[in-house]
Amino acid sequence: MQVADNMAVSIHYTLTNDEGEVIDSSEGNEPLEYLHGTGNIISGLEKALHGKAVGEKFNVRIDAEDAYGEFMDDRVQVLSRDMFEGVDEIEVGMQFHADVSSGPGVITVVNIDGDDITIDGNHPLAGVALSFAVEVVDIRPASHEELSHGHIHGAGCNH
Repeated sequence: MQVADNMAVSIHYTLTNDEGEVIDSSEGNEPLEYLHGTGNIISGLEKALHGKAVGEKFNVRIDAEDAYGEFMDDRVQVLSRDMFEGVDEIEVGMQFHADVSSGPGVITVVNIDGDDITIDGNHPLAGVALSFAVEVVDIRPASHEELSHGHIHGAGCNH
């Protein structure tokens, strides 16, 4: 069986940046399960996995545009502190849910200068090329329920 659309796929992976720093890894944990062909993982990794079989191991480098997109300067803004009504203490690194240019998203406080709060609506890995070391652990047809919900029903799923 090969990775194809509408298949439940389990992978182990280690994600690094161009400097070789590990950003994330499933090592020592359960494999990542996802529904192939539905955009549940970044497009570049999904493309690289298509057609692979259980037991295959490979390395792939994914450009930013096929990962979390290019860094967009217009997603960085300076807001007045009074825009954070109800938040007593604002610190660099804090994140908030907000409507951004692409819809609902997360903004991160990146700088504080008096009452000027600089926020960034880019994904933290926007503009970064990513390298994955991947092992395909399991492939199975997704259930009708998983297909209708658009994701795999595994550990931690509340369906």
